[in-house]
Amino acid sequence: MTLPGPSGRVVVTGYGAVTPLGTGVEAFWPRMVAGETGGGRITLMDPTGYATTIAAEVKDFDPEDWLDKKDARRVDRFMAFSAAGARMALDHAGFPDDDEVRLETGVLIGSGIGGLETMGEQTKKLHLEGPSRVSPFWVPYIIPDMASGYVSILNKLKGPNTCIVSACSTGADAIGTAFRMIQRGDAVAMLAGGAEAPINPIGIAAFSAARAMTTNNDNPTTASRPFDKDRDGFLIGEGAAVLMLEDLAFAQARGATIHAEVVGYGMSADAHHITAPDPDGDGAVRSMTKALRHAEARPEDVTYVNAHGTSTPLNDRTETHALKRVLGDHAYRIPISSTKSMIGHTLGAAGAIEALVCILAMRDQLAPPTINYTTPDPDCDLDYVPNTARPAPIGLCLTNSFGFGGHNVTLALRPYTRA
Repeated sequence: MTLPGPSGRVVVTGYGAVTPLGTGVEAFWPRMVAGETGGGRITLMDPTGYATTIAAEVKDFDPEDWLDKKDARRVDRFMAFSAAGARMALDHAGFPDDDEVRLETGVLIGSGIGGLETMGEQTKKLHLEGPSRVSPFWVPYIIPDMASGYVSILNKLKGPNTCIVSACSTGADAIGTAFRMIQRGDAVAMLAGGAEAPINPIGIAAFSAARAMTTNNDNPTTASRPFDKDRDGFLIGEGAAVLMLEDLAFAQARGATIHAEVVGYGMSADAHHITAPDPDGDGAVRSMTKALRHAEARPEDVTYVNAHGTSTPLNDRTETHALKRVLGDHAYRIPISSTKSMIGHTLGAAGAIEALVCILAMRDQLAPPTINYTTPDPDCDLDYVPNTARPAPIGLCLTNSFGFGGHNVTLALRPYTRA
């Protein structure tokens, strides 16, 4: 296939996801629209004695559905999630099996933490059984870049192959960086997204020690309540989402179905604290403003925001304040939802899953809900689509992702038009 030169426009031609509401869009999206939750008592480990005993786990995932039996038994869970999301995205895009195309197709799937499951298991083995019993796969399976590396190997994709690690901004950063790589001609297509599998003893212990997670253990289905006055921390989740991004000219040349266009990518740093956001929201304001500028859009052009909305007291208040600073009175006139209320906080995967939610919201002209919103907070006074999905004229979308370390990322997406 003859590859056209870069057009400067980047479109989405396929997608795949593994989430606490189901594996695959056909499984998770109807449940999200219905306002269901993936929260429950942890089953991937015995949570007895931990401050938090609840999480949003992926329940319907069998790695042998996506990998050969040997790999399915030994690769880290975040790698298996990545492989499944990538396979779904390639199949959904009808991506060509062409040697020339594979040379110019890359992978950028990030992870905020990487192979935490492998790290915990092998560290335990070191202490209990000695150094000779540590797996030779310990190093390759813990490093976050192995999601991209493994997907590249499985699918023989030989273009740019790299990784983003920016905590809970990772998935959005990966999509934004891949978008820029295609724009400048480094690749004609990129698999881009994020993956995370943190529900294991060391992950739950660490986030409990940081006092970031909810401890509403008796109410797992209502514990994640972004923007609600009674929120007390995030519900940890796991999963992955991968988008097939293509240069518009390449997508058109191969007759691909186009589902959306990525039009803006804003980044900034709070430079404030390793875990807490800047309470004035300056970094969030700058990331949103940059994304709008790159999209050549005005604040009043925004029709929907998928908020970072973690269900932590400070983050939700800060994001609300930042949205009002950027959008002005228009912030009160558009739907803003946090899908973390249903799938929990999937950390490095969150930004990618939420970008996919924006694409599906545009497709169906439907704003997903923020569930468990029962007690309004005077500091969080926007339209969070409380508890029930709503038909809405959704065009230009913003999706926010903010991470430990002061990372702020905003993506702007819109329905594809030829003009």
